[in-house]
Amino acid sequence: MFIGPSTLVICVDITCVERYGPRVNHIHSDVCFTARYDRPTGLGRVEGPAGNLNWSTGCSRQYKCEQAMSDDHEIEGEMLEPSIVAGRFEGRTVVVTGAGSGIGRATAIRVLEEGGRVVATDIVQERLDQLGSDSNNDKLVTVAGDVSTSDTVDQVIGATNGSLDALANVAGIMDGFLPTAELDDATWERVMGVNVTAIMRLMRAAIPLMQRSGAGSIVSVASEAGLRGSAAGTAYTTSKHAVIGFTKSTAFFYTPTGIRCNAMAPGGVATNIEAPFRSQFAAERIAPFLQVNVPPVATPEQLTAAITWLLSDDSLNVSGTVLASDGGWVAI
Repeated sequence: MFIGPSTLVICVDITCVERYGPRVNHIHSDVCFTARYDRPTGLGRVEGPAGNLNWSTGCSRQYKCEQAMSDDHEIEGEMLEPSIVAGRFEGRTVVVTGAGSGIGRATAIRVLEEGGRVVATDIVQERLDQLGSDSNNDKLVTVAGDVSTSDTVDQVIGATNGSLDALANVAGIMDGFLPTAELDDATWERVMGVNVTAIMRLMRAAIPLMQRSGAGSIVSVASEAGLRGSAAGTAYTTSKHAVIGFTKSTAFFYTPTGIRCNAMAPGGVATNIEAPFRSQFAAERIAPFLQVNVPPVATPEQLTAAITWLLSDDSLNVSGTVLASDGGWVAI
């Protein structure tokens, strides 16, 4: 189920947006568009300095740059949604980080819809308040804080009341596409803190709880940048490679005890994470690869389908894997 209207700011320096199927594809240049969409209806609007494009989820026609930028265009289509599996998380407690927006929010909502109790954490209290209002579910517990800090991790684990069945590490930040020679210490430390250290601390605290029941599932959001070197800056790329290594090592140690550990690697996704190029050199180097090779952008709900499958018993025999949910980018 899609809940609540939202505003998406795509700041990846785009000149146009093509909308087709349930996906958005962008082409990089030096203009920033804002895409606004209403989830209950699937209707949306891409707004930019050169014109507007209205779209709806499931449309079958393609609109090129010139059309999108010359006029207002209406595109109609049928709404496509992942199927909810009723009762799949009934009686289970699931921790979801980054739950205030994007993939984390969609994951928290889906687990709630499938009967689970969710401990949702995000750095912005207002986002969690909105999640609570939109979901209207008494199985939701929220914890506001920075998951890269031990204090917030302790609060999150405390909110599980000693019982934890699954953990979804979704929180993450970008790095401005900074290449190695332009990477500053503050960006490196912040990206590694949120994208790697937070995952380590949460998993370190979660595993003993899972060991009590002899079962558990952990899913960490990696990235296509964890599978190649041409999708992001050096810090983000390094952090997502680290997530995959951490996932595989944890799976090796704990799968025999009943605790599964996997990673999901998305490609482009429509979230509110801003990703402007902070390096002209990086823009010139990376943009040609993204223009030619990147499949259309996915919705958070599409990616949540993969995450909840890995969290659930439907993937009971899967551990130590990296599941790419990237529209086929991994094959290019």
